[in-house]
Amino acid sequence: MTLLDSDVWGRKFFSDGWQDSASQHPVTEPATGDRLGSVGLATAEDVGRAAARAAEAQRAWAATSPQQRATVLRRAGELFAEHAAEVADWLVREAGSTRAKAGFEVQLAVGEAFECAGLPTHPQGEVLTSEESRWSFARRRPAGVVSVIAPFNFPLILGLRSVAPALALGNAVLLKPDPRTAVSGGVVIARVFEEAGLPAGVLHLLPGDGSVGRAVVEAPEVRVISFTGSTPVGRAIGEQAGRLLKRAHLELGGNNALVVLPGADVRKAASAGAFGSYLHQGQICMTTGRHIVHESLLEEYTAALAAKAEALPVGDPAREDVALGPIIDRKQLERVHGIVTDSVAAGAKIAAGGEIDGACYRATVLTGLTTDMPAWREEIFGPVAPVIGFSTLEEAARIVNDCEYGLSVGILGDVGTAMKLADRIDSGKVHINEQTVSDEPNAPFGGVKASGTGSRFGGAAANVEAFTETQWVTVRPDIADYPF
Repeated sequence: MTLLDSDVWGRKFFSDGWQDSASQHPVTEPATGDRLGSVGLATAEDVGRAAARAAEAQRAWAATSPQQRATVLRRAGELFAEHAAEVADWLVREAGSTRAKAGFEVQLAVGEAFECAGLPTHPQGEVLTSEESRWSFARRRPAGVVSVIAPFNFPLILGLRSVAPALALGNAVLLKPDPRTAVSGGVVIARVFEEAGLPAGVLHLLPGDGSVGRAVVEAPEVRVISFTGSTPVGRAIGEQAGRLLKRAHLELGGNNALVVLPGADVRKAASAGAFGSYLHQGQICMTTGRHIVHESLLEEYTAALAAKAEALPVGDPAREDVALGPIIDRKQLERVHGIVTDSVAAGAKIAAGGEIDGACYRATVLTGLTTDMPAWREEIFGPVAPVIGFSTLEEAARIVNDCEYGLSVGILGDVGTAMKLADRIDSGKVHINEQTVSDEPNAPFGGVKASGTGSRFGGAAANVEAFTETQWVTVRPDIADYPF
């Protein structure tokens, strides 16, 4: 039996074992429309039962030794590596990933599991000074039950980067993947941890609609919500969590800028810009959505970027060697094209692409933009590279910051100048002489402004902060004397 044998998970969801579901969601290949199977959908009532069971199982899981939890996480990393080809194939067919992107995502999952295996033995507290005759210290305790709501674009890693640290730190987890990628973003994770020896009831996989999303936030047992997705949905979840006095870690959208400084190597800059804008069809929160190029290089850079775009093949990544696969569904495909055509109607020019090609959108370069056009202002979530010029460093900083988002910025060229610019911009991440798309399991990840609530993912410090609570403890050698 393979890890992802549908005889195990088909038409089911995972809650204290694989449960039959009264309704199913088709698993569809976006490149062809073919049906690959079906997953069971959970209901709000299922979430209620899962949350109660998770709270019960969490107490026993938190009481296990650090080494026992570390062993489960290490085994999970080994299983991701052992089944890398099988998992990558699902990412290609269900999520529309190219082979290279799918392989990269699986390796990130391996690294995430191994990185989180160190969390159970990571220092989780500090000794405090005290004016009293006592010991005083703060210790980190598991939050309890954590809900993870994950998106479709990098479904495996964007779910796992919350599931793995939450489990490692002694929490139970309710995982709600996007139904469009419920296998690669949900079933894979459930099966890996099932095989890795995670005790029953600690992890629950609950695909479903908006009612399920609301339920995993509102369940009384849930204390922390980790959401990755669009800014409008993130705002709603943040408001919902705030009313319930629950913590919500929100990793949201981005309209990320790549700044090309005077004197930069245009050939290398265009390669970086193309990768930043076109990887996974631009369906990444870190995608390079704005190219801000010094006026001395603007014409040359635009021509080089357009040449790159025109040369990138699009198609079905399961059957062809392509650089760009399908957009996730027809609605999103038409939205991308609508933003491009609306911007052209407002005066922008197409230097490359701008066309629907079956289920795909061709790599696109737009010029002649003003900063109020849709292609410049909005997060497109498609393979579109809008290009605009600047003359001074002050102007570049103003253009970068004139955006509701603040997730990732790349700066290409002279390092000293780039450092000066970096000090003037609002962004959760800055990459000098790299494009905007970058992630490592041990690095803090998150954005500011409409991009989220800061770095609550990646790295031991961020993970401990995200998925534990602080408890103050004091100890005296004898019962204290009181005046009453």
